[in-house]
Amino acid sequence: MNIRSAFAAAQSGQNSRVSTGWLSSLKDRQLRQVVTEALAKNPDLQATAARLKSAREGTIIGRANRLPSVSASGNSSVSLSEDDVSDSYGLSLNASWEPDVWGRLRDLEVATVADYEAAVADFRSARLSLAINTAQSWCNLVTAEKQLVLARETLKSFQQNYQIIQRGYKLGTLRPLDDAFGRSNIASAERSLKSRQLARDEAARSLQLLLGRYPDADVVASGDLPAIPNIRAGLPSDLLERRPDLSARRLRIFASAKRADASRKNLLPNFRLTSSGGSSSSDLLNILDPGNFAASLAASVSQNLYSGGELTARSRQSLAENENQIRLYERDALTALREVESALATDTSLKQQEQHLLTEVENTALAEKWAESNFVEGLDEGNRPSILEVLEAQRRALNARASLISLKNQRLQNHLDLLLALGGSY
Repeated sequence: MNIRSAFAAAQSGQNSRVSTGWLSSLKDRQLRQVVTEALAKNPDLQATAARLKSAREGTIIGRANRLPSVSASGNSSVSLSEDDVSDSYGLSLNASWEPDVWGRLRDLEVATVADYEAAVADFRSARLSLAINTAQSWCNLVTAEKQLVLARETLKSFQQNYQIIQRGYKLGTLRPLDDAFGRSNIASAERSLKSRQLARDEAARSLQLLLGRYPDADVVASGDLPAIPNIRAGLPSDLLERRPDLSARRLRIFASAKRADASRKNLLPNFRLTSSGGSSSSDLLNILDPGNFAASLAASVSQNLYSGGELTARSRQSLAENENQIRLYERDALTALREVESALATDTSLKQQEQHLLTEVENTALAEKWAESNFVEGLDEGNRPSILEVLEAQRRALNARASLISLKNQRLQNHLDLLLALGGSY
């Protein structure tokens, strides 16, 4: 693995396409801009990038353990006597190396590389999750603003109706009950408007946090929700290969297996080569003279005979950790499959609900139009709707429109959940 280029690869090329390539299918320029901003400025993603850099340094540590280590030290001293003052200087070099006879150090190095590759996969997963979450927050803001506009229209409509009710009440053609219902509708619409305004501001603040901005709700999402494109789920086996979080799990299984191998090899004899050399002189310049240099080389072998069962216990502990990683992978794989199946089933259900809701919106709009026109035109008493029927028709029409806005957002949210469950673009 090319450690030097892995970090850049985690943010570009195929990994970048997997994280954000699906944005082009939604055909929304503003959405693409906010996702790009989030990937550049989100604090959580930057923290994940820092952990990735830390894991990269771990690979250097793992490789260094297989190489010789060399250290140098120097000293000086001054001796005082009645007749003389003498100086003494010394220089020493020490080197040690553990030949990797059983491959234990190699196993540990491979494990650290696997840890780094898992960290790269975690970073890819974090990028994808952030991109999806940002898109969902953007859609929530668009939805909240459309609901706010509808709330304003609702209040205006109720206020206009109340003017009609007041005229009828003064003329004696409408009852106090009708007047009370008219005032009640206005109060309800005003309360709903305040609630929608708060929901809109909270949606804006949630988006700003993802973008790394100050959450003052000063962000506007203009336009409609993007259209939902078709998507192919593919085969379940493809899913297991495609999702970065599952790739990270597989790499951690491999790393824990290598650590378990290294832990077992700790029970075998340990070999080490050591070398030391140095020189000393009363003249500082002479300590570098080869004639004053003396060296020694030694080899040692050690075998742990008794440590209270520590090494054996550590070996069993490593094996248990490997089994734990395997079980976690099984759990996450099943969860991933469930997420895809649930998202597909939800999409089918929401499509059907949307068709019924479109019919409801159409019919309630017709009923509202008929009730208002017939009430104002004043048909004969047998066919003329009451003001309560007019208000009810209006309420149903507005509720149906609000439900359609929410359902469209719900479908889009589920579509984005499906993309996340599938591992992004592929």
